[in-house]
Amino acid sequence: MLHAERKEKILDLLERVTVVKLSELVESLDASESTIRRDLIEMEEDGLLARVHGGAKLLKQHNLEPSMNEKSFKNIHSKQLIAKRAAELVEENDCIYLDAGSTTIEMIPFLADKKIIVVTNGLSHVERLVQLNVEAYLLGGKMKVHTKAVVGAVALDNISNYHFDKAFIGTNAVHHEFGFMTPDTEEAFLKRKACLLADETFVVADHSKFESANFAKMFELDRATLITDYVPENKAESFIQKLKIIEVEK
Repeated sequence: MLHAERKEKILDLLERVTVVKLSELVESLDASESTIRRDLIEMEEDGLLARVHGGAKLLKQHNLEPSMNEKSFKNIHSKQLIAKRAAELVEENDCIYLDAGSTTIEMIPFLADKKIIVVTNGLSHVERLVQLNVEAYLLGGKMKVHTKAVVGAVALDNISNYHFDKAFIGTNAVHHEFGFMTPDTEEAFLKRKACLLADETFVVADHSKFESANFAKMFELDRATLITDYVPENKAESFIQKLKIIEVEK
C-alpha cells in the first residue's frame, strides 16, 4: 500500500471511530508498527491527528463545517483583500463560476461594474449579484441550510450545461499531500466539476486554511491557482513545488 493511501485510510478510520489503537492500524493496514508510527508522527505534524498512548485520536471533526455566519466573521480583512485581487482577474464578457463561500461572496462588490455572467451555487451570492444588477444564474439542487450552498446530483447535472472562462472556488483546507479539501463530499464533487468546466480555476483561501485537512478531496493542488494573503512560513516549503500562488499585497 502506498504511503498516501495509508494516511487516507487512517483518516477514514478516525472519522468513524475517533480513537484508534496502534495495533488495530497495524492489522488493518497490513504494515509494520514502525511504519505506522512514522505515519502518525507525520500526520500529527500536519495537524491531522493527535497521538495518544498506544494509538491516535482525531484532532477535530473533519466532516463538520461552520455556518456561513461563523465563517464570515473570521479573517474578514484578509478575505476582502483576496476577493479584491481575485475580482481583478475577471475580464469584460467573462462567464465565471462563483462558488458558495465566505471569501467568494466578498468578490461581489468588486464585480459590480463589469459586464459579465455569473453562475453560482450560493443563495446569498445570487441575492447580492442581483442587487448589483449583475447577470446571474443559480444552480438548482439541495440547499445546505447552514451555509446556503446548493449541492447534490441536481446541481451537478445543472452545472454540466455551462462552460466557464474562470472559476473561483473556496476551500476549507489546503493540504500539501491531499490537495484542496472540504468537509462535504457532495460539495467536493460540485467544486471538482466546476474546475473541470473552467478554462482557469482559482481557489481563494486565507492563511488559516493551511493548518489542517478535511474529509473530502476536491482536486489536486496543481489544478488551480491559489489566491491567498500569505503562506505560513512553516508550510511554505511543502507547497512551493506543488502550487501556483498569488499572494495579495497588504
